[in-house]
Amino acid sequence: MQKPLVTVSQLTVFKNRKRILGNPLPFHHENFEKYGDTFMVTIGLGNKVVFTRSAQTIKHILQKNHKNYHKSSLQTKDLAKYIGQGLLTSNGDFWRVHRRMVQPAFHKKKLEALLGIMYKAIQAELQVIPENQELDVFPIMGDLAFQVVAKSLFSAGDIRQRMRKLQDITTINQKMLIREMRQPYLKWWFQLSGTIDRHLEYSEDSRKLLDGIIQERVDSGAEKDDLLDMLLKARYEDGTPMARRQLIDEVLILFTAGHETTANTLSFSLFLLAKYPKVQEKLFQEVRDVDFSKEDIMQVLGKLPYAKQCIEEALRLYPPAYIIDRVSLADETIDGHNFKKRTIWLMSLYELHQHADFWENPNEFRPERFDPANKKDFSDCYFPFGAGPRMCVGNNFAMYEMMMAIATLVKKFRLITSLESVTLNPLISLKPEKVPVKFVPRL
Repeated sequence: MQKPLVTVSQLTVFKNRKRILGNPLPFHHENFEKYGDTFMVTIGLGNKVVFTRSAQTIKHILQKNHKNYHKSSLQTKDLAKYIGQGLLTSNGDFWRVHRRMVQPAFHKKKLEALLGIMYKAIQAELQVIPENQELDVFPIMGDLAFQVVAKSLFSAGDIRQRMRKLQDITTINQKMLIREMRQPYLKWWFQLSGTIDRHLEYSEDSRKLLDGIIQERVDSGAEKDDLLDMLLKARYEDGTPMARRQLIDEVLILFTAGHETTANTLSFSLFLLAKYPKVQEKLFQEVRDVDFSKEDIMQVLGKLPYAKQCIEEALRLYPPAYIIDRVSLADETIDGHNFKKRTIWLMSLYELHQHADFWENPNEFRPERFDPANKKDFSDCYFPFGAGPRMCVGNNFAMYEMMMAIATLVKKFRLITSLESVTLNPLISLKPEKVPVKFVPRL
């Protein structure tokens, strides 16, 4: 008979509250190393959360028995109140219906039509990068990813100011949500002081902003063949379109998730390439002769396997979705332990992706891990875009964008950094703190 899972007490959590609020990952790691791949945490009033980095358990929950698990209220209520009820924040039939409506916009043929838009947006942002001075690359990659998503969604050149406001609101509300999640004992104060109401007003401002952009498109009657067009044309089974409020929520979620996770991964990728000059040189040899402006972009991307491997390895080390949450719909036995209905699970992809049982020298940046010639199958321990039916709908969009960005950057610049290691800032997604990189033009 297996021993019961170790439970980390609420007192321990409270004693570590300042650390957890700033960056909970070291606290998680200490507990995983001390108690094993699965343990429980008491979060107040007898409520417990199960943390796991077990590859077998994560695959079971996300893939093998996914029907017994829904997203928890952390997303369906706490996050949804700020960014709406859409693919990222819904469950059950509501999620399935809207997944079927949104997914066609991200099919390969549809993405091929967007690649030109994406590349032009990337080129425009790279033209203004200051040369020969070390600067924080995160805001630069944030602007790049921001413009790529904005152009792909809206194909409009006069919305930069409005989209900047949307970006600011997203950042402010995300910080508020993190405070709610990591300081649950202060929820009463957030409510009483009007803090949550103020942030909900910000969310309504963002919806009004998007509603204005959508209305302009509808009034113009123009067809742009962008993501907004595809969503406007999407229909339920009875032939009716999405309600405006629902359309706004889906657009808000696509913008938030699409721009933020890509900006994070690009920043981490550029730091890693700068830190590992031999990897950077190998990538340069692959991309030095590519020209996205003159060739079929999809075909060019197919000729850049090492660029893809660099991104895949960056996603392993720094997965944007570093924690995935689920709640069980029925009692279940996993790995010999019994778990009651409504058990909340927090699955650490950050820990799994650096687990020594699966990865040789897990802290090193080795893109060659993902070379098909190595004949290793990481499908049981590598989930950068999630897994199962709820795998990220925009994973190919993000991968194409990131491959184009690093190929274009490394072809044009030699990357240098004085930074030894990145300070992590885990919010809704895994962000880096300052990432100083110098862009030295190649002769």
